[in-house]
Amino acid sequence: MIDPKKRPDCPLIGQDGNIFNLMGIASRTLRQNGMADEATEMCLRITSSGSYSEALCIIGEYVNITSVDDDECESECEENEDDYFDDEDEYDQNFDM
Repeated sequence: MIDPKKRPDCPLIGQDGNIFNLMGIASRTLRQNGMADEATEMCLRITSSGSYSEALCIIGEYVNITSVDDDECESECEENEDDYFDDEDEYDQNFDM
């Protein structure tokens, strides 16, 4: 199991729920974040688990399960962030206390 503060975000909500698909996505996320040993360990634990629910819990021990929509929202927010205010003065006028 990985320290919760070090778990990488992994967009599984909204994906095909086949456990092997979810395991593959989580494993790839771990490997992309330099956690190849943890990816291998997770896969071994999942394949020897007794149920779908147990397998999902194991995945949750290694990655932060997020939504596919969260990734889309974050990229949209970043794209639109600069368009909301033309300059810093306008921002300051709207949020000065």
